[in-house]
Amino acid sequence: MNTDFLSPVDEKVIAHTVLQSPMSLGSVIQIHSHQNGFPDLEGVSVAIIGVKEGRKAVDNDGCGEDLKNIRRKFYELFPGNWHTKVVDLGNIEQGNSVEDTYFAVSETVTSLLKQDIIPILIGGSQDLTYANYRAYDVLEQTVNLVSVDSRFDLGAIDDELTSTSFLSKIIMEKPNNLFNYSNIGYQTYFNSQEEINLLQKLYFDAFRLGEVKRLELVEPIMRDADIVSIDMGSVRQSEAIGNKNASPNGFYGEEICAVARYAGISDKVTSFGVYEYNCRLDQHEQTAHLIAQMVWYFIEGVNFRAKDYPYSTKESYQKFSVMLEDDDPINFYKSDKSGRWWMEINLITDNKYKRHALIPCAYQDYVKAMEQKIPERWFKAQQKLT
Repeated sequence: MNTDFLSPVDEKVIAHTVLQSPMSLGSVIQIHSHQNGFPDLEGVSVAIIGVKEGRKAVDNDGCGEDLKNIRRKFYELFPGNWHTKVVDLGNIEQGNSVEDTYFAVSETVTSLLKQDIIPILIGGSQDLTYANYRAYDVLEQTVNLVSVDSRFDLGAIDDELTSTSFLSKIIMEKPNNLFNYSNIGYQTYFNSQEEINLLQKLYFDAFRLGEVKRLELVEPIMRDADIVSIDMGSVRQSEAIGNKNASPNGFYGEEICAVARYAGISDKVTSFGVYEYNCRLDQHEQTAHLIAQMVWYFIEGVNFRAKDYPYSTKESYQKFSVMLEDDDPINFYKSDKSGRWWMEINLITDNKYKRHALIPCAYQDYVKAMEQKIPERWFKAQQKLT
């Protein structure tokens, strides 16, 4: 990979690790530093990357300026019973233009994806999700994006690319590799009814904050994601003050950590980002500490992946066929390994959406089908294929 895009971690942060326990993360993971150089990526599963780009942040000046606090807090933590190898590759600095930064992010993420390494992007404004998404172009596959955000960030089609309009660019620009978009935790009063209606017309998924307070609903959504993007504005202000767009309502700290863990557990998630951290507003480094714990929980989830997505064989799954009136049956599969559920949608054999033939679901979707009610996520997926 092109290491020129990545600058070493600040020496003061490296020095801070010396004061910590030799068993803490700062001592046990490989860190890109001036002294040790770029880490060896052989056998690496997860790579942390800071992105110091916030020029397109809307009403959050200062995000992406300083990521040292997050790293200090992360390095102080102790690893769990982990088998995955984690590295910190340092920072992508601001380019001469924002487009230069996007290019560096896309190239870096693409290189890691090709090596089966999961990048964790930290810092900067959420429009970097667009650069992350473009990294999948060379893989020539459709992807699913999950955004944890109080707002949809659609903007208008002719708006410039910013932290509040990146989604419309992802949806409209070619090559269009987006199969599904899901929002977790939107707050209705921050989004126009026209935007809500548009997402419904596109058969995308949007889950209100109150709905996903039942955190078990988040797991099937994350299980179908390739890219996960978290805006720290989705966390209530009392829990994470380091974001100018935070509001009194949002996820609690333990809830957003559970969301991050669900993202990590997903066999399908191949990139993860936490955005909109503003160090200028972060009293007592509270938000930095929370982001460090979110990253910890994501890595914890990666270590507990069940690897039970039924890509080719379904021999280790119980099959349940539900006959619907005036319609074809829906086939459900339950993993013997994890107890998780999938439902099958109808595809042409050589369809380019073949990897979306099985949609993660919950037991409640099976119960709904038994009641002769078509599960909403099955219906939306089927509509996108017709």
